[in-house]
Amino acid sequence: MYTIAPLFSRKFFILLMFLLSMDTFLFAQNQQGDPKLTEFYTPVPKIVTPGMTNDQPPSDAIVLFDGKNLDQWRAEGMDTTKKPGWIVENGIATVDKKSGGIVTRQSFTDYQLHAEYRIPENITGSGQARGNSGIFLASLGNGGDQGYELQVLDSYNNSTYVNGQAGSIYKQGVPLANPCRKPGEWQTYDVVWTAPRFKEDGTLESPARVTVFLNAVLVQNNFELKGQTLYIGQPFYKKHGPAPIKLQAHGDKSEPISYRNIWLRPL
Repeated sequence: MYTIAPLFSRKFFILLMFLLSMDTFLFAQNQQGDPKLTEFYTPVPKIVTPGMTNDQPPSDAIVLFDGKNLDQWRAEGMDTTKKPGWIVENGIATVDKKSGGIVTRQSFTDYQLHAEYRIPENITGSGQARGNSGIFLASLGNGGDQGYELQVLDSYNNSTYVNGQAGSIYKQGVPLANPCRKPGEWQTYDVVWTAPRFKEDGTLESPARVTVFLNAVLVQNNFELKGQTLYIGQPFYKKHGPAPIKLQAHGDKSEPISYRNIWLRPL
């Protein structure tokens, strides 16, 4: 009765030490094995030449606006042949609120987007009525503000609801920071957009996601959208495929904003 337990304990201890030593031996053997077993040589990433400056797009980008014309865009609305009414001058495109927004002629699914905008130095108004515009990352329908909007607004010393300020996914995603520059200075958006996917019956398979940098500061970190960004009501999803990008001409009475250097890389 008093000799079995110590004997058992010694045997157990010897077995444990043996197993630990074997584990150490096998680990050492593995470390001394062939490193090529964990190396991959295909697929080889394609070569992309970056722009020489921040103003130049990479070699594989689709240039949507280079300061010369708006040939890659059309006026929003039912008439898909109507040309944009925005003013192009000195390398920038300025919103014409009377003619409405502009929509890309091409449709996209997942992409990386670069766009720069400028709030006028003499901007007036307050809240949502101060330099309001928007980048619809997927514009749905030929009229109205349907789709998924990344807000553009003067949010430099201008208060509004936080899910409607610059850097927000309108009425859904509050930005993680407010890195806005003052009016008159150029601001930069860099966006990675993953479009939603839908099943055959129209139900949602996976939601839209977006990562956004505003002036090189992360403001949306792989944010999951709940649906379309609506002014009134709760967001919802409705089945769609590839969609164009829209730049909004907001109906407020403040001075119109400008855009430049817009390019996109399909992913």
